[in-house]
Amino acid sequence: MSPFQLTRTLPEDATDADLRADVLHGLTRMPKELPPKWFYDARGSELFEEITRLPEYYPTRAEREILINRAPEIAAVTGARTLVELGSGSSEKTRFLIEALLPGLDSYVPVDVSESALTGAAEALLAERPSLHLHALVADFTRGLALPGTPGPRLVAFLGGTIGNLLPAERRVFLRSVRAMLAPGDALLLGTDLVKDEATLVAAYDDAAGVTAAFNKNVLAVIARELGADVRPEDFDHVAVWDREREWIEMRLRARHALTVKIPELDLVVPFEAGEEVRTEVSAKFRQAGVRDELTAAGLELSHWWTDEEGRFALSLATAR
Repeated sequence: MSPFQLTRTLPEDATDADLRADVLHGLTRMPKELPPKWFYDARGSELFEEITRLPEYYPTRAEREILINRAPEIAAVTGARTLVELGSGSSEKTRFLIEALLPGLDSYVPVDVSESALTGAAEALLAERPSLHLHALVADFTRGLALPGTPGPRLVAFLGGTIGNLLPAERRVFLRSVRAMLAPGDALLLGTDLVKDEATLVAAYDDAAGVTAAFNKNVLAVIARELGADVRPEDFDHVAVWDREREWIEMRLRARHALTVKIPELDLVVPFEAGEEVRTEVSAKFRQAGVRDELTAAGLELSHWWTDEEGRFALSLATAR
């Protein structure tokens, strides 16, 4: 078997079709919204990497702390021979798990919608670990996933708190789909950002340097480039608010004045009133009891719960019930 295989389950034009559908649906509904996945073109990915280094943005550092301290324990508990990572991106943090799982680890299966991210990460990993079998999947894990035939037990990792970008109904569907992937002995390692004081949460999504604002507005640049929209980032303000009832952060773009956005590729004209907002991201924060309940409802049993020293972020391990 070759040390690197790549399987594409998304059509070549899937990204373009999804963007069109999301923009058409999101900007013609009330209130307006756009999915956060459209932040992440090349520029958006650079901006997010910059965000992870900001003093206000604690989640990346907190999760890394847990992985550094707990990866050997995770490896010992799971004994995984295959590591599957959903939304793998650069696979940077995953290296702590890979190192801990070796020498028993046989295969790494990164899953992402970006083929370039997968191939770049694969080249770097195989340069360090040429004996590791790497089978990358170009796929959208929110639409269900068929995993390649790799040795068990398997550890499915979904890190970064990305599950918080899914609405509750979407999380239910997602967690059930993960449960369907798991065979006896397999496990899910889930990263969740935890509820904390409002000031800390808002600052993490509205930093003093304005990097998150640029990241949020990058979705407008994507729409302008890909769909010909005559939209200008300077016509919108970045907004981050904490919803106490739902316990999530919302990022929004607020029109500074009344304007009209024309999107020729969709034959669409979108009016904005002064102060009207487009929701661009939901980032839910969690409590241990809530995570346990959501896992249980999906047929998964929470077995381990690890946090960073300050209790800001958690990694949980769950197995099939």
